[in-house]
Amino acid sequence: MKILVTYALDEECAGVTFAWHDVSVLMTGVGKVASAARLMQRLASSRQDLVVNVGTAGSVRHEVGEIVLCDRFEDRDLKATRLPGLAFELDCSSDAARCVSSRCPYVRGKCSTGDSFVTEACGDGCDVYDMEAYSQAYVCRMMGVPFVSVKYVTDRIGHNSVKHWADKLADARRDLARVFEPGMLLDLPSL
Repeated sequence: MKILVTYALDEECAGVTFAWHDVSVLMTGVGKVASAARLMQRLASSRQDLVVNVGTAGSVRHEVGEIVLCDRFEDRDLKATRLPGLAFELDCSSDAARCVSSRCPYVRGKCSTGDSFVTEACGDGCDVYDMEAYSQAYVCRMMGVPFVSVKYVTDRIGHNSVKHWADKLADARRDLARVFEPGMLLDLPSL
């Protein structure tokens, strides 16, 4: 099985391996456009069986250090336009159901993606806030590739988020690498 692990910045890259699987990594860059373009380019040139996005996120619902398995996504920039008929949500829970282990201890949640670093709480009901996951989920949906995203909460939104994000990167890399230990997250033979 060919698995592509994506991350926005080198500082977020966790050493991820899956026994018996062909794993490659892709640094997408920060933001929706860079992320979508680089992922589309890779998927167009190299077919993958699964894309797993790993990275950091802010939250108002979860504590720093928690890990959230995201299987639903929204584009908060598109949502803000409020144009009738404009889709701004993606549900990838069926992808997660096919590849996530029944023993996975992580809470599942919804990720809000936008081209800005969220520094103030917004009561939209999302679990985590990032800058890439929705665009990657969208590309994967277009290309017919299953997608899941794993986010480490580095900061509580509204509490000096930018500084806390930078301070928590080493912890994020360590804990995200643990997510991919056998039996923790993925049950790949079921794909």
